[in-house]
Amino acid sequence: MKEGLMKKRSTISWVLEFAGRKKSYYLGSVLLAILGVATSFLPYLIIADMVKELLAGNRDFNDYLRSVILMGVCWVFRVTFHSISTTLSHVATFNVLGGIRKQLCKKLSTIPLGSVLDDNSGSYKNIIVERVDSMEKTLAHIVPEFTSNILLPIVMFIYLLTLDWRVGLSNLIPAVIGLAFAAVMMAKSQGEFAVTVQKTKYLNDTAVEYINGIEVIKAFGKTGSSYEKFVNAAKEGADCFISWMRKCIWWQAGSVSFMPATFLGVLPVGLFLVKNGSLTPDKFITCVILSAGLITPLVVAFSYMDDIMKMKTIFGEATEIIERKDMERPERLSKIPKGSDIELKDVKFSYKDKEILHGINMEIKQGEVNAFVGPSGSGKSTIARLIDSLWDVDSGSITYGGVDIKELPLDYYTSQIAYVAQDNYLFDMTVKENIRLGRAGATDEEVINAAKASGCHEFILGLEKGYDTVVGGAGGHLSGGERQRICIARAMLKNAPVVILDEATAYTDPENEALVQASVAKLVQGKTLIVIAHRLSTIQDADKIFVINDGRIEAAGNHIELLSNCILYRKMWDAHTMAKDDSLESESASEARKEAANA
Repeated sequence: MKEGLMKKRSTISWVLEFAGRKKSYYLGSVLLAILGVATSFLPYLIIADMVKELLAGNRDFNDYLRSVILMGVCWVFRVTFHSISTTLSHVATFNVLGGIRKQLCKKLSTIPLGSVLDDNSGSYKNIIVERVDSMEKTLAHIVPEFTSNILLPIVMFIYLLTLDWRVGLSNLIPAVIGLAFAAVMMAKSQGEFAVTVQKTKYLNDTAVEYINGIEVIKAFGKTGSSYEKFVNAAKEGADCFISWMRKCIWWQAGSVSFMPATFLGVLPVGLFLVKNGSLTPDKFITCVILSAGLITPLVVAFSYMDDIMKMKTIFGEATEIIERKDMERPERLSKIPKGSDIELKDVKFSYKDKEILHGINMEIKQGEVNAFVGPSGSGKSTIARLIDSLWDVDSGSITYGGVDIKELPLDYYTSQIAYVAQDNYLFDMTVKENIRLGRAGATDEEVINAAKASGCHEFILGLEKGYDTVVGGAGGHLSGGERQRICIARAMLKNAPVVILDEATAYTDPENEALVQASVAKLVQGKTLIVIAHRLSTIQDADKIFVINDGRIEAAGNHIELLSNCILYRKMWDAHTMAKDDSLESESASEARKEAANA
């Protein structure tokens, strides 16, 4: 679908698209709502006829009993039509909500990671779960109830005009006044309402952030400042809501007061016409009874306006994400890469309008171990993420096997790379299932072999249920190092030609880090390995080391060459070895104290 066309689409067109094959259910719901209107209209005529018979002196109980039974039958049909209409509307609505959620989740996997990271993670959870769910009541009930509450007064009004057009029009006098109040209210509160919705969204995001980070907040004694941020968000939301209500409350009161007051128009006009003999008393009675039920359904219908505005706002937020530009990739593989060499040519990249990579050029040969080193924030992880196609370059190109990665289908290219990031995420599943995510069809034996290779087999066996132990949300039941090794096992199981380890050993102890490094070296033979390391001793045997500083490649070569030719690398190495020596001295002192204590 073309981007230009998507931006012009209405909320109704989106609803029908998300409803999919269930869109016909909405049509069925409307038709049944219309039948419900017919059965709702008939009792008014029956009551009017009963009043006229009573005033005419008819005292036959059976006549009135038949009328009451007929009204009961109308009520049964009305309830039946309404129930079926509401059921159909709910089925279609649940399809719509499911469709929105599927599209949002799918979109997050096809747009650049940067556009996701720009937003608070809580905002995505909020819109996919809470805000989409909040549309259910409005969307499911608006079709049968809004339709019937709009159509019934229209049918009544047309019938009133056929009885006497003057009395019929007199019903509109208070309605027009009430609508004028409502129009002013809508005009004054439209912008304020959108701001109120945004403030509420910000409050939800702040609450999620506060709860998720409570451990860190307490650890660093920032409970007061963090709670103050949440309180300020709540206060801003409340102030905005109060301001919105102050702008529209009096107009709303005027609208609600005048719109149902049809007798203000019907009684004086009708009595005047009856007195002049231009309107018969029986028609006047019918007009009065019908006018009693003319406006109340409209008031109910207008009560949906706030919900409709809220729904449109949420749809706007959801479709804004859905309409974001996908990464430019073909759907079919037309050029087959030769090997797994990777080359970056004059790559530039900006994040939040600030250029952070300035003309990166590098060649990564197949089967070689390549390392990225440099100060924190120098751009190491950004380059790795560009290679993994988590972002698109602003300019320049990245080729894989001689083919520009933009000319390769995203599914194909991502299958060629196993990426282990600094932030290792595990799903709330068993250890075995988390590792098997690397390759869906892997056998239990292959899963265990990958775990052994990554150095996590032993601790897994020590868990309560071994490989069938559920790790908890985000792997919360495991330590950082344990989560890390399971993620490495998952990447190894994928058996991709390219492996990227983005500081993947940051939380492992020296013993396990050595084990992981030895395992990686054995398993990536013939593959392209990219390592981003904070411990330089783990990459000193790399075939090629790229020293990255301030978004530029300052030097490239092996360990020996860089010690001789790169001042920054030599300083980093000296700092690393000094820290290592201090750590060894600390451990020796600790051991000495233990021995002295034991003696």
